[in-house]
Amino acid sequence: MQPRIPRPTVIAAIIVGMTVLTLAGFLLPALWYEITERRDAGLLLLAVTGAGAAFALYARLLWQNLMRRTAPVHRLGLAAIALICWTMPPLLGTGQGWGNALLVPAGLIAVVLPVREAIAVTAAATVLTPLYGALLGLPALTVVYEVTGVPLGAFSGYVTVWLFHVVQELREARAELASSAVGEERLRFARDLHDVLGHSLQAVALRAEVAERFVERDDGRVRKELTEIQTMARDAVRDVREVVRGYRATSLRTELDGMSAVLRAAGIRCERPEVSAALPAHVHEPLGWVAREAATNVLRHSSATWCEISVEAGRDRVRMEIVNDGAGRRAGDAGSGLTGLAERIAAAGGEFAAGPAGDGTFRVTAAVPAEAAVPAEAKGEA
Repeated sequence: MQPRIPRPTVIAAIIVGMTVLTLAGFLLPALWYEITERRDAGLLLLAVTGAGAAFALYARLLWQNLMRRTAPVHRLGLAAIALICWTMPPLLGTGQGWGNALLVPAGLIAVVLPVREAIAVTAAATVLTPLYGALLGLPALTVVYEVTGVPLGAFSGYVTVWLFHVVQELREARAELASSAVGEERLRFARDLHDVLGHSLQAVALRAEVAERFVERDDGRVRKELTEIQTMARDAVRDVREVVRGYRATSLRTELDGMSAVLRAAGIRCERPEVSAALPAHVHEPLGWVAREAATNVLRHSSATWCEISVEAGRDRVRMEIVNDGAGRRAGDAGSGLTGLAERIAAAGGEFAAGPAGDGTFRVTAAVPAEAAVPAEAKGEA
């Protein structure tokens, strides 16, 4: 079970809170000195007001950028933070840690400004901050720390916001992939159910019509047709269950046997071609679906009198062609079955075509590679 990722606003609030607490830690010694040692109410009020205003503005700018609510006015906010933090050391003194305030604006430079401007401003701040600290009389170690502290602060601020956005984009991508997977599975189920039930119900209806024609003339033929109907109904139930489970395997030989039998029962001349026993296993399913859907279309959408089926196994691909003479007498459109077949054959790396041939016949052609396609994942691992 994967750990549940908190909502983006919760993560952003944690980032803002921890960042502000970290910055406050830089000024904590100076504030402690003002409270316990100097005890000047005016300076303490100035220190608390200045630090509070800077941190509140800092938190707001960081939050807005984490939420992708950037605006040009944020530059003014960054300038206001820099003004407050650079004004506090000369007003409150530099000997008790107020010099650390000079580093506070660095964390927002790369967050608020575009990359090119951020690089230029960071470079300028890396030079100006230690110079200003030296003019204020800060200790040499503090001045040296500021030389590295400014670029490190700018980089850490940028990385924090960048990582947050990357995590959110990954989260959204995962949700989109999950939604896409659900859609693909629904499409697969709808396509399989259409192919299975469309053929089975059409065959059952045909057998029932034949039985009805012979009900008063040939009891033996009626019983035979009813037996076939029962068998087809049971097979249809089994097929639907297999489709639901996602494990249905189609055999080309079985489908061609069923197709030729159903068409002959409907009075359509059709002979099943010989299928080589050496036919690659992976071609049975896509070509089997073609045979099943082609039979359904002949029965439902045409008044064909003959249907010819050919299967050719070449060195590079296996090709099947189904031709009937019902193109000029097709009733309505062919529904969504041919679209589903095109998707199946394309997924198998093959080619599919269906349509009138111009001589009164309707031709369905499907060709799949003789060798099974290698999945993209396997290629990547190789």
